[in-house]
This record gives sequence, structure tokens and C-alpha cells, in this order.
Amino acid sequence: MTQWIPGWTTRRPEKSDLILALSGSGVVKAENGWLHSGDSDLFEGGLPESVSLGSYDGRDLFVTELPASGLGDQEVIPLRDALLMLSDAPADMLSTGFQVWQWWRDHRYCGRCGQETGFHPRERAKWCDPCGLPWYPRLAPCVIVVIRREDRFLLAKSSRVKRHFYSLIAGFVEPGESLEGAVHREVKEETGLDVTNIRYHASQPWPFPHQLMVGFFADYAGGELVLQEDELADADWFLPGDTPPVPPETTISGRLIRAMENEISRGGIPV
Repeated sequence: MTQWIPGWTTRRPEKSDLILALSGSGVVKAENGWLHSGDSDLFEGGLPESVSLGSYDGRDLFVTELPASGLGDQEVIPLRDALLMLSDAPADMLSTGFQVWQWWRDHRYCGRCGQETGFHPRERAKWCDPCGLPWYPRLAPCVIVVIRREDRFLLAKSSRVKRHFYSLIAGFVEPGESLEGAVHREVKEETGLDVTNIRYHASQPWPFPHQLMVGFFADYAGGELVLQEDELADADWFLPGDTPPVPPETTISGRLIRAMENEISRGGIPV
């Protein structure tokens, strides 16, 4: 069975290696699968600047970005569509590739002194020699929560997302804030509700551009729905199995919703 093993090397790719090719916010799809060989016609002008992602099926794997003008009739699949719609997409590998390339592109120069950065000698980081400062890939922690009220749970529709999904309350963690504190604050800001019994369920990297989604269950503790209109277009309480369209289970929101439906259907209302 093929397997992606995350890793890191400072060497440049060779024609025997595998390449995950990006273009803008999409993945350049290979004829068979998601990866291109380094000797593909796609790179006939020479292998572009690339960054290590580890190995796939025993071959070293790199990520790079190609200009749209040179792709011809190559199929480019938007990353969000790949993660939401395609069951065969290697979500973890694609997410890591996008985040690593974003970091590489955004840290060509030191954010403190402006000097060009180079490879860190031992780990995945850009290194500023004058400052003696490493620049690691960024992660932005976000909380996402499914709220239970007796035998129902809360779903909300974003006022900014065009897809007709109802999903969950989510938001970035502020400096100095705990994950649980962020759940309390985001729920109160966006819905006017209070919650209790916050409990961790699961997490998922989400490369838009470098988020780490941390998923929780919580119980309703009081309040009436008062929506933050610039965030939410609608919200309501739903019974398991009787919901509007929700995200697929390739996403943490979809898995949280399904897990809450199962919890309610299995037994009972929390005391």
C-alpha cells in the first residue's frame, strides 16, 4: 500500500523524485493520482524551486508552485473542492503541501531585519543568520464547537460562505486565551448563547491558509439566539437526521456533527 511519510531534507529535487504541483489555490492533477514524476513533461524547462514534504511510496516528495500560464490543458482542482468533494484526495498530504509552500513563500526574508533567509541546518525552518533566528511554519489555532440542547444541536449558516452548508460556530483563538475560553467567547459573540461542559473531541489541520481546527462538544447553558449578522446569516436547533445540508465527513465540522448525532441517538439527554 502506498504511504506518505512526512519528512524534511534541504536538498533540491531530482528527476527520480515525486512532485506535488500547486498553481494558485489549486492542485495540478496528474494523469494517475495527485503526484507528478520529476521527469514529467510538466517540468521540461527544469525542476522549479521546491520544498521537501517527506516521501511517498519510498520516493522523496517535494512541493512546488507553477504559473497558470504554463499549464496548457492540465487539470487544476481547487484545494477546497479536493478536500470537500473528492473522497480519493490525500487530504493530509495536500493540506501539508499547501501550508509548507505558503510558509516557504512568506518567509523568504527575515521579518525582523529584512535579510534573505536560508535553510535551517537541522529542522524545517527558515534561518536568519544575522539575527540567529528561526522562522517556523505558522499555525493559527481555531476552535469549532457543536452545541447540544437536550435532543437537538445548533447549526448555523455563514453570511460569507457561498456554499449552501449549515455548519458550526468557529473562530480564532486570541493571544492569552485558552481553547475553552475561546469557545465561550466565540459562541457568545456570534450567537448570544452561554455554554457549559466543554469537552475536546478531535482536531484537523485546515490549510486556508494555516489553521489548526480544534473541535469541541458543549452543552447549552442559557440565552436566546441573537446572531452576529456579519458572521451568521441563520442558525437554529436541529434533531439528528433532520438537518439542512452540512459539510462532508472529510471535514472536522462534518465529523463533529455526525458524532453529536450519534451521541444524542445513542442515549439520552445530558443531566
